[in-house]
Amino acid sequence: MALLAWLLAALQAAAGIGKLLDLPGFVAVLGEYRLMPAGLLWPAALGVTGFELAIALGLVLARWRRRAALAAAALAALNGAVLVLTLWRGIALENCGCFGVFLARPLRWTSPLEDLVLVVLALLVARRAR
Repeated sequence: MALLAWLLAALQAAAGIGKLLDLPGFVAVLGEYRLMPAGLLWPAALGVTGFELAIALGLVLARWRRRAALAAAALAALNGAVLVLTLWRGIALENCGCFGVFLARPLRWTSPLEDLVLVVLALLVARRAR
């Protein structure tokens, strides 16, 4: 189970670092979702990025693994809900922003399914963590 926690940590770290490397680009991606006023885009970008990096750190530390895994599950569930809402609203995104502006992938109906898989894996880690 530690291996799965480390893999999830690597994914969270890659996502956070990808956003951090071009924070203005990630802010622009967030704006394309049309979910919040422009004044909240920077705080949201910083919050998401910091949260992902904190989760990554927590997943590699056995003492914090359970809490970090639960946080990862919550973040993936929220991301999935945002993706579904965006798809329902008919907003076409060339980049879902999962890794910031890097590894750009268009938003598709399969995208929320990836978040669902992450929820299940994170909950599995949380269940096994002490």
